[in-house]
Amino acid sequence: IRLKGGKIGHVGVMTKGMLKKGDKVTLSVNAAKRADSCKNHSATHLLQGALKEVLGSHVQQSGSYVDPDRLRFDFAHFQSMTAEELEKVEKIVNEKIAEAIPVVTQVMTIDEAKKTGATALFGEKYGETVRVVCMGEFSKEFCGGTHVANTSNIGLFKIISESGVAAGTRRIEALTGNGVLKYYAQLEETLKEAAKAAKAEPVQLVKKIVAMNDEIKSLMSENEKLKAELANNALGDTAGDIKEVNGVKYIATKVDGVDMNELRNLGDKLKGEIGSGVVVIVSAQGADKVSVIAMATDDVIAKGAHAGNLIKALAPIVGGGGGGGRPNMAQAGGKNPAGIDELIAKVPDTILAQIG
Repeated sequence: IRLKGGKIGHVGVMTKGMLKKGDKVTLSVNAAKRADSCKNHSATHLLQGALKEVLGSHVQQSGSYVDPDRLRFDFAHFQSMTAEELEKVEKIVNEKIAEAIPVVTQVMTIDEAKKTGATALFGEKYGETVRVVCMGEFSKEFCGGTHVANTSNIGLFKIISESGVAAGTRRIEALTGNGVLKYYAQLEETLKEAAKAAKAEPVQLVKKIVAMNDEIKSLMSENEKLKAELANNALGDTAGDIKEVNGVKYIATKVDGVDMNELRNLGDKLKGEIGSGVVVIVSAQGADKVSVIAMATDDVIAKGAHAGNLIKALAPIVGGGGGGGRPNMAQAGGKNPAGIDELIAKVPDTILAQIG
């Protein structure tokens, strides 16, 4: 942590014993973790250079974080990056790693640093002298942090996410070196598990998934046909169900275990059979779910019939909402199957109230 007077304080935890004034302590850096942090830090410099090259000079750092495991880089940009842009940025960074560019640090006056074209962090306060980190001509930045000696030390670079964190600010999270190797090892393990679940070799997984999707589509199509047959069987012969109120024909009926999608199909079928009039179908699915659908033909709509208003009046009987819908078709759900018979009995009076 930074202390007054430009000093750095180190925070630790006493696991045993006591410290007293005058004691000498030895601090040691975890070399492996420090090396991974260096890789991630140097990669943020290459990342900023690559973003400027791909997106434009408006890209400015607005925050960053590095630790031994990953890096995070926030930057000014007005929209989410495309997959192609991310691919280009990742490729450029890996190319600069492969070029084995020496990482050179120099301490100079701030005026000298500005003349080199080095990038300063917007809003940051600098003293009379600054440290400039250069990676060839590709990246020159004011920076006091720890870095690799050569870009080749970074090893590998992999972007794992890009997202928005505020208006005009995007965030990239990425991995380097060992982090990338661990990432691909995890991906490989996931691929093996997926292949095992699909009962296929990893190299045949895509082909197997395509075949499984085709099979699923076929089964779904067959399932829909069976559901339609069951719904028609549940509906039975409706010729005797056609009734009339004040010159308007209607069918009000119930079926068991038919979902809303099939109710619509049945409604279209009955509307075709009735030719002119109103259709109301109710279905209970289990002990606490009801689906209701109403349809009206154009000629009875002209007389005042309205499927939406019909549903609005009838749905509360089965515990449904006030809902509504179009004049020719409306639907609603409910929670009280016990009210189905009462709903059907109320249909003629409800139609009559609409057509007068």
